[in-house]
Amino acid sequence: MYLIHVRLRAAAGAVLPPDVAGIFTSFADGDDSVEHIAVHPDAPDGPTLGLFLAAPSLAAAEAAAARLSRRAVAGHASLRGFAVVASEAPLLPGPWWGTA
Repeated sequence: MYLIHVRLRAAAGAVLPPDVAGIFTSFADGDDSVEHIAVHPDAPDGPTLGLFLAAPSLAAAEAAAARLSRRAVAGHASLRGFAVVASEAPLLPGPWWGTA
C-alpha cells in the first residue's frame, strides 16, 4: 500500500467541492487500485488529496494517482478551475531525523 499526495491548484474563485473524495473515487478504475482517499482542503501548498493505493510499486502508485487525478479534474464539472500540480509520495520524517 502506498500513500500518494495529489496537490491541486485552484483558479481564483474555485472552491473545492465537499465531496471531492467521492468524485475522485467515481473516476477510479480497477487499474488504479484505490483503497481510500483523504482530503486536506487547507494544506499549506494548496488542496491536497492523500490517495492510498494497493499498487505493485511506488512508481506504479504515482502513475495511477496522476492518471486518476487528471481524469477527475478534466471530467467533473465541479472541478473546473483546478489543475493537478503534483502526484508523488510524500517524504515523511522518521524517528532518526533531528538527532545528532
